Amino acid sequence: MDIRERVIYRNLKHEELLEHMACLMGMAKCDGEPDPFSCAGQLVDLAARYGFEGNLWHCFLALCLGDNENAYTTACEVRGAAGGTLDELAKEDFSIFKALFDFDLTSLSPSFVWKQLADYRPAVQESRVFNRRIRDRLVKLAVMLGQAEDTETFQNHMVEFYRECGAGKFGLNKAFRILEKEEGAETVIDPIVNVEHIYFKDIVGYELQKKKLIENTEAFVNGKAANNVLLFGDAGTGKSSSVKAVLNEYYSRGLRMIEVYKHQFKALSDVLEQIKDRNYKFIIYMDDLSFEEYELEYKYLKAILEGGLGKRPGNVLIYATSNRRHLIREKFSDKRELDDDLHNNDTVQEKLSLAARFGVTIYYGSPDKRQFQTIVKALAKRSHVDMAEEELFLKASQWELSHGGLSGRTAAQFITHLLGQDQEK
Repeated sequence: MDIRERVIYRNLKHEELLEHMACLMGMAKCDGEPDPFSCAGQLVDLAARYGFEGNLWHCFLALCLGDNENAYTTACEVRGAAGGTLDELAKEDFSIFKALFDFDLTSLSPSFVWKQLADYRPAVQESRVFNRRIRDRLVKLAVMLGQAEDTETFQNHMVEFYRECGAGKFGLNKAFRILEKEEGAETVIDPIVNVEHIYFKDIVGYELQKKKLIENTEAFVNGKAANNVLLFGDAGTGKSSSVKAVLNEYYSRGLRMIEVYKHQFKALSDVLEQIKDRNYKFIIYMDDLSFEEYELEYKYLKAILEGGLGKRPGNVLIYATSNRRHLIREKFSDKRELDDDLHNNDTVQEKLSLAARFGVTIYYGSPDKRQFQTIVKALAKRSHVDMAEEELFLKASQWELSHGGLSGRTAAQFITHLLGQDQEK
């Protein structure tokens, strides 16, 4: 059996290492004999990067299979078995990978090195690339594939993995950013590894706002009609935290989020082209969105929201946060007639129409004194701050007077301050 006989799983991210290892095992022909110490070292480096443990060869193969985007894996993601010819072609490839899994790693020379890698115990189990859930799922997949009795069972394990976790970067990550690209090159959608773990239960108050956001997102995830959303209002009131909570709550149901800044709006059409045929729901996230009068990037956003020649894909919504209701700064001169602008009303309406293209708008206002104290009390309880309520509220009031006023952010910063003081004692 030769690994070069693969049809579907070709050009893997770590193809060279796979070929060198297969050469050591007699399952591929190489120009010259690969260095076994170099191969072992690369497996250890990958283990440190991804947090692997157990049989590193099996973990490496599971990574190659789980992280590869091809016609078969993208057909299986979220939905399950692809069916038809794709299933048959993939089964032939899986027979090759099963032979790689079945190979006894400890039979390689030098045996003392490979015995260590066949039962690897990491110093740290955390992954620098994937979140803990995906890291654990890949390690579990490696064990299951290593124990598969036949190719059919092997394939069933892979199909279940793709259905549950997806495939490639969109399957194994929940959040992404856009990287700057060279002229004429394809826009790069890059994974964000460390996403803040905020859930709706962590946001104190704003129940009506959260309910409205959840209802729209539920409809979107369930394949029903849903609107683009604008969360606007005072600073520090939980707008960004609410969007992060959406991602964390619905990630396991196939939701992904791509963060885009306004200077990157020209790349939006390229981004939509890359994600339109994937079996995920994508939210394009724009944080702290606002435009000065001279900034024209809002025209690209308007075309995507509604009215461009290209239809926005059904698996994409836009969620934006802003401190401004109308997004574009207005001047008093916009309100009165100007001699040098015969169509001034059209100009004003063009600016105001941007916010109107968000079907759902949710207002987050600053809390009053009583609501602020409720937030402080809840955060103090959550952080196990041991202080009399009267003293807690007094110190919180003193803190907010010199730290930005009444807001959820100020309350959180106050609790962090108290925890820092406790640690110093």
